Amino acid sequence: MPLERIALISDVHGNLTALEAVLADIEARGIRRIFNLGDYVGKGPRGQAVVDRCQEVCEVNLLGNWDDFLPDPARTIDNEGMRWWKNELREDQWTWLRALPFCHDFVLSGRQIRLFHASADTVHHRTRFDHDEKEFLAMFENTPATGDGPIPTVVGYGDTHDAYCETDLGRTLFNTGSVGNSLGDITPVYVILEGVPDSPDPAPFSIQFVRVPYDAAAELEVARALGMPELNGYESEIIHGVYRGDLYSGETPTYHRPPHRP
Repeated sequence: MPLERIALISDVHGNLTALEAVLADIEARGIRRIFNLGDYVGKGPRGQAVVDRCQEVCEVNLLGNWDDFLPDPARTIDNEGMRWWKNELREDQWTWLRALPFCHDFVLSGRQIRLFHASADTVHHRTRFDHDEKEFLAMFENTPATGDGPIPTVVGYGDTHDAYCETDLGRTLFNTGSVGNSLGDITPVYVILEGVPDSPDPAPFSIQFVRVPYDAAAELEVARALGMPELNGYESEIIHGVYRGDLYSGETPTYHRPPHRP
């Protein structure tokens, strides 16, 4: 059977300029299937347009932590930036975001693959690349959030904005990195999976990371022109690759750390 390629994107965070650059690269490669691992909104200025675009082009759209908490009607928002990002969205998008599925399971080249945003338990639990063995194994477990499907041998997630791939104990764990808010290396990154779709038999399989340059300065100007709050934080992240929380605290980076493994 012929091999098929699937593009995985995540953590666009309202950065339409970066998203369009990545989508153009995906189209140029002839890839027709796009799965989105969540966090469409927040941080950047055009969450509304990003949601519309992802609804248009993505075959699979999953829930991210920002997509869950930002439109939450029970959440009291006392932060100017949060209010701005929420109100930039339409109310129908609030509903759509919070109703997104938690995970997506499928088979590729005999490998049981599971995708979700942050961890097997919740979109609000962060699993960093410098995890221990217990945390690694927990990413492959069935939970109330994932349901009782087949146990995955390959798990892909987003959330931490750190792209990496790790294979151990017969399992492969990878992070897609971030399209719109890549830290450390500010170049947007996405993943291509290649294999034989829906095949239970072993076949060639690959995970490829692709970085796509874009005009980050132009994106910052859009945010400025639209009057988005927290411009200093946005500049810190998309121009310098430094998490905005570390910018304000002056402490050692906590959201993104240099990798400890090749």
